[in-house]
Amino acid sequence: MHTVTEFTPWTALGGGMLIGLSALLMLGFNGRIAGVSGIVGNLVTSRGSDLSWRLAFTLGLIGGAYGFIAFAPPDALNIHVEVSLPMMIFAGFVVGLGTKLGSGCTSGHGVCGIGRVSPRSITATAVFMLVAFATVFIIRHVAGV
Repeated sequence: MHTVTEFTPWTALGGGMLIGLSALLMLGFNGRIAGVSGIVGNLVTSRGSDLSWRLAFTLGLIGGAYGFIAFAPPDALNIHVEVSLPMMIFAGFVVGLGTKLGSGCTSGHGVCGIGRVSPRSITATAVFMLVAFATVFIIRHVAGV
């Protein structure tokens, strides 16, 4: 079984490099910041040529997941997460709320913003990380979930 708590530096490094490369390609070819929450969030309200690249980006995200499933070793897909469905839904809501309050997510602020040395993005990413550390501490060590 492959648990989500294992540290896998090579896969993390490879994934990080691919995320950085995709953000660089997006900026180079499209002149846009690869902030996933903004791209996907504005997909419904976009029109014209703006709609086509947002749709292509979103389909690429989904296709990447299917590509991973198709080519990953079977053991890599045997992931056991010890969190209830209501807790996952609540966590998704809180992440979405944080993304809205921070005017972006970790891809836009953390990958692209820090790479451009944006003080706003550095501050937002620091706040994201501090809230994440506090949340894990409270959930695991105070609430015992």
